Order: sequence, then structure tokens, then C-alpha cells
Amino acid sequence: MKKSFDVYGIGNALVDLEIKVDEEFLYDHKVKKGLMTLVDEDTQFRLIGAVEGQQYERKSGGSAANTVIAVSQFGGKAYYSCKVANDEFGDFYLMDMNDAGIKTNLDDAEREGGITGKCLVMVTPDADRTMNTFLGATTNLSTNEVDEEAIKAAKYIYLEGYLTTSATGIEAMKLAKKIAEKNGVKTSITLSDPSIVQAFKANFEDVIGASVDLLFCNEDEAMAYTGTSDLLEARQALKKDAKQFVITLGSNGAMIFDGDTFIDIEPYKVKALDTNGAGDMFAGAFLYGITNGMSMAAAGKLASLASSKVVSQYGPRLAAEQTSKLLKEVS
Repeated sequence: MKKSFDVYGIGNALVDLEIKVDEEFLYDHKVKKGLMTLVDEDTQFRLIGAVEGQQYERKSGGSAANTVIAVSQFGGKAYYSCKVANDEFGDFYLMDMNDAGIKTNLDDAEREGGITGKCLVMVTPDADRTMNTFLGATTNLSTNEVDEEAIKAAKYIYLEGYLTTSATGIEAMKLAKKIAEKNGVKTSITLSDPSIVQAFKANFEDVIGASVDLLFCNEDEAMAYTGTSDLLEARQALKKDAKQFVITLGSNGAMIFDGDTFIDIEPYKVKALDTNGAGDMFAGAFLYGITNGMSMAAAGKLASLASSKVVSQYGPRLAAEQTSKLLKEVS
């Protein structure tokens, strides 16, 4: 069948609230620096209150949402399955995703009551980002949000690893993967966060099953998932779970396994201001590339360029003029 979407993503729907803080703020409020921590609504409300008066950026987010938005920014077609509540933040989320050119299951769905999830992204002067997340309505994402027809119409599905923390989220991931495999749609997954991999490794293994077509992770996530302490050992071990994979290496670029050989992707040196969304952007640019005629090496170059641009500014997105310029650089 004719493919309407390059990528079908499924993941959390969170309104990102990004602010700048110093390390003293994190220490004073007992926030673990550099990690994504799930918190209750009261804790998040307290932290937001503590930074009252500071300007913050509000965007539709969630890791996989950032990735499918990146696909769209480069000119691809993407669909996103997620869950928000029938509240003001849910209204904002749907509007922002539509403005980004993303089709969602929310377009025609009747939203339930409750509270839409929010992620407080705290960026310190060293460009590190610390996330405190109240999942809200997205906690209950389930198989009800999986759109079989949209999966059939996609070239790839992209599964957000953060969903492994939820029993219903795992079932949604497994169903999406099953539908994709049955209909010849390629499967991809991101490991999302080293602490999540360590805590929910068995859940990742349950979702991945025999293998996925493409896996995204960073160096720490690769070693956490494979139980190794060396990157070379980790990349060999990953071959058992993924036909192809990408390991991002921060300022050292990335390495790609194309199914036969390893491809080193050079880094692009920039002054980092905010690392929030860098991995999501890398995955989105890479998926756009391989679903639109690029070789893995070319897609890796585009992804490396795109993520270097993202970390040199605040926020997880690029402007239209930036993406068009990057496409010209790799053509």
C-alpha cells in the first residue's frame, strides 16, 4: 500500500516547560541533576512555584513527540499516538502538534477528564538538562491509543522507551510492534534514559522480543541495557537485539551499525547551551533521512548536524530555515 507516513510514533504527551536554573537551585530543592525523574503533581507544582516570575518556553513534548516533530520539520510525514486530558494544557498540546504538521489520534478523539502531563526541564549553565516529569493523563496511555491504519500506512514505527515504566504503555508498544511486523512496517525503539533502562530492563526485553529493525541509544544506555562496562562490548551485544542501531556519543559524534559494518559519524563542535532534545532530534533527522532516500551515512551526518544545532540554542526544535540549510549541506 502507498505509505502516507514516514514515521508513526507512540509515546508520552507532555507539555514541556523549560527554564534556566543554577546548580544551587537543584541542590536546594533536592533535585537529581542530569536525570529524568518521575514526580507527583504536588512536587512539580512546588518546583514551578519556586521559579515563579522566570520566563519559560512552553512546547508540546515528550521524547518521541520531539522526534516525530523533527521528521516533520525536515519535510517528512509523521503520525503520533498519545494521550492528553480535556484541559487547557491538552488543548495547547493538540494545537501545537497540529501547527507542527503532525497527525495524531487526538484529532478526532474525545478526550477524558484529568490533567495533561507536564515536564519541567531545568537547564543549568553547563548546558545539562534535568527533567522532573508529572505524567498525568499519559500514565494511562494504552492499546486504545494505537491506530492500526496509521501504522499500516507508515514506513517505520518509533517506540518511546519511557513507556516501559507503565504496564498499559508496554502493552501499547507491543501491540504497535505486532501490527507493524504483520504488515511489513519496520520497527524502531529508543532506550530513552540510562536510569529507565536499569530499572525496567526486563520490560525493554519484553517489548523488543526477538529483535527490532533499528534501535537508538546513547553510550550509557547501551552499556546499561547490555550489562557491559565497555562500549565495544556493548555494541557487539546489541547485535542480538537490533538488526541495525545507532549509538550517540555526545561531543564525539555517533556510531551506526548498518547490519554489516560500523559507520563512524563525525561530531560538529559547537558551544552547548541546552542539551534538551538532542537525542530526540538525532533520531528524527536520521529517520527522516533513511525514509527519504538517504544512505545511513548521509542520514547520520544530517542527524549529527541537526543535534549540534539544537544543543547550541535553547529548546528542542529547529526553525524552518535551519532545517532547509542543513539539508543543502548534506545533499
